[in-house]
Amino acid sequence: MTRWLLWILGGVLLGGIVHFVTVLALPRTATQDAYTRLSSLAPPNTVAVLPQPTPQAAVLPAMDPAFAVAVCRYDLSSGPLKLSIAVSQAYTAVSFYTLRGVAFYAINDRAAGRRVIELDLMTEEQRSALPEDVEVTAADRLIVESPSETGLILFRALATEPSLLPAAQQTVAAGKCTELPQQRS
Repeated sequence: MTRWLLWILGGVLLGGIVHFVTVLALPRTATQDAYTRLSSLAPPNTVAVLPQPTPQAAVLPAMDPAFAVAVCRYDLSSGPLKLSIAVSQAYTAVSFYTLRGVAFYAINDRAAGRRVIELDLMTEEQRSALPEDVEVTAADRLIVESPSETGLILFRALATEPSLLPAAQQTVAAGKCTELPQQRS
């Protein structure tokens, strides 16, 4: 009897280890991650509106049909980016993700407290290279540091009713993701 229990315990332990290793390895070996799937829809450093999800198809998993969504695939290798989006009637949010899909920053219209969400996205090295004059370090300038040079920015606007979806789509389509002019130090 104890012999069978040892075999069962060994099998469960081995199965648990295999399961754990597989779950940790899959995200690193997946070839169709969000960044890759969006490469055909959105060139780097430009905003592209994603098609509305249907029950049969969605560009990204778990997309809510009540939200209009636009994406910017950012590449900071040539310099920092300036993002701006006007807030919609109901709710507007901007989320930042690394190339591996890890969220590292998010802001919504209520947190911004303005009619326009504006911020600068740069790497730690680019931020440390900024000149230290008063104009650059103004208190109202929001700077977000990206942990990687590439990643995704999602702009979302809520349509509280189906008839408001075109207005929400116009809001996210008007979002901007442009390179900042090179600053002299």
